[in-house]
Amino acid sequence: MRDKQARSGRVVSLSGLKSLLIISYPMLLLSGCATVQEGEGSRFDFALIGDMPYDARQEGEFANLMKGIDAADLAFVVHDGDFWWDGAAWTEKAGGLPPCSDETFEGRFRLAQSSKHPFILVPGDNEWTDCHRAKPRAYEPNERLTKLRQMFFQSDQSLGRRTMRLARQSEDTRYAKFRENVRWTYGDVLFLTLHVIGSNNNLGRTPEMDAEYAERTAANLEWMRQTFALAMRGRTRAVMIIAQANPRFETSWPPDIQQRYMLAGLGFKSPETRRATGFDDFLAALEKETVAFGKPVVYVHGDSHLFRVDKPLVGSKSRRIIENFTRVETFGYPDTHWVRAIVDPRDPNVFSFRQEIVKENLVSH
Repeated sequence: MRDKQARSGRVVSLSGLKSLLIISYPMLLLSGCATVQEGEGSRFDFALIGDMPYDARQEGEFANLMKGIDAADLAFVVHDGDFWWDGAAWTEKAGGLPPCSDETFEGRFRLAQSSKHPFILVPGDNEWTDCHRAKPRAYEPNERLTKLRQMFFQSDQSLGRRTMRLARQSEDTRYAKFRENVRWTYGDVLFLTLHVIGSNNNLGRTPEMDAEYAERTAANLEWMRQTFALAMRGRTRAVMIIAQANPRFETSWPPDIQQRYMLAGLGFKSPETRRATGFDDFLAALEKETVAFGKPVVYVHGDSHLFRVDKPLVGSKSRRIIENFTRVETFGYPDTHWVRAIVDPRDPNVFSFRQEIVKENLVSH
């Protein structure tokens, strides 16, 4: 039987764990008031979802999915972004709430708050970046981002009927606007979210958006650096990073790996020069931190809507996969299922993942 405290979701502050942890004052500053969850040493499960619900059909299927999630014994739920459809793809025929509208913000907020378990949302490009092309009317992206931050990232608590305390990057006055970047510890695993989004991470559309990209990327890299430093100074057994974007790991692969796993079946050859992307700085930092940490690191994302668990991070020097890194991509539109993540202290890999196919949402093939 699982520890009842692990299921309770109660949080103990660092000051209440003096018998377990000895932390210097500089370490406390580094932690950004990070919290430690009860239930250390116990197995626990949590849910990973993303890229849903989009249209009217999937809004109905999402209710089926959340019914199953609510009934499961879970520590928390993480939605890795795109809580509604890309504005350019939505049509009145498809139905559902129109992307980026105030009505949609309010409707999705109610969905998140109705979760039985603590609910953590990670921003996606559909939430704000792509609102400039939304239908039936367009919106200014930065105005939608401000609204998103104000509505979904209000306090040091998660969303949901049962909440969980989160440490926010905005506790550091240098990054006061980045309330969406959070971290928490559950058991011996450190979790963090990063505001890394699709649509090339908002780079390359306008000078204003490029400036936003640069500021947000600097905040993301600092939040990741601080979190790994915290993990290496404590008893952390693994780190999980959750963001919306598929950062296109394959763009950094050596040509022979690109050819073997991606291009040969399409009859293409690897490009002679590598194309720069809005994810290059992130991928370089991710490799550096993962190698230095040396324990399991998992990156969870949505964006490309293809469920998979693989090892796509290749060392820039070794040209081999980095074994302690795993990528998990969640189900997404048009499919409405979820991923159960399992943390077991007896498992040397710490994490395992199980697809949870919602029977009511099965397709007739």
